[in-house]
Amino acid sequence: MPDAMPTLLGLVLAGGQSRRMGRDKASLAWRGRPLWLRQAKLLQQAGMPVLVSHRAEQSLPKFDAGQFTSVPDALTDAGPLAGWLSAWTKHPDSALLVVACDLPLLDLATLQCLVEQRDPTRIATAFHSANDSLPEPMCAIYEPAAKAHFEQAFADDRRCPRKILIQAGEMAKLIQLPNPHALENANTPEEFERLQTLDQHLQTT
Repeated sequence: MPDAMPTLLGLVLAGGQSRRMGRDKASLAWRGRPLWLRQAKLLQQAGMPVLVSHRAEQSLPKFDAGQFTSVPDALTDAGPLAGWLSAWTKHPDSALLVVACDLPLLDLATLQCLVEQRDPTRIATAFHSANDSLPEPMCAIYEPAAKAHFEQAFADDRRCPRKILIQAGEMAKLIQLPNPHALENANTPEEFERLQTLDQHLQTT
C-alpha cells in the first residue's frame, strides 16, 4: 500500500459525438440542468476537483471556469479514449474518477461507494455491470498506473475502455453496483425518454 494515495480528480466525459442521439447529449436538460453539469455537481458533492472533457469546438451551456477545469480533447483520433488521455496529459500523476455525461440516474451514493472501495494498488476500481457483470468503464476510478494501459491501447488502435478493463484482469478491482439503475445510459432519444419516465417513477416510490 502506498504511503499516500494519488490525488483523485473527477472527470466528466462530455465530448462524445452523440450521433445516435441526434444532438449533443452533454447539453440535454435533466431536472433543469444540462447533463454534463449534473455530473460535475455530483463529483463536487463527492469531494473532488472536477475536470470536464470536451471537443475543442464544443460549447457547453452554463460552463463556469471558476468551478470546473476545461479539458479540450488533445487528440483528434482517439475516440472514447480522448477524455482519459487528454486529462492525463495535464495531470499525469492524478487518479481520475471518470463519469460519462449520459448516465442521468447516477447518484451520489454510487460515487461514494466507488470512492470508499477504491484500491490504489490496482490500476482501476470499477463496478460490475448490472446487465452482464462485465466492468463498467464509464463510472470508475483509474489510478495513474492505468495511463500506460490507455496509451498502449491507443498505440494499438484499440478504442474500447471496457476492453482495457477486461484485459487488465486482476489488475482492476470490480465491485458490486449498489443501485442497479445508476449506470443506465441514454444513447438515443427513446432511451432518454425511457429514463425520464423511470426517474419520475423512482421519485414517487
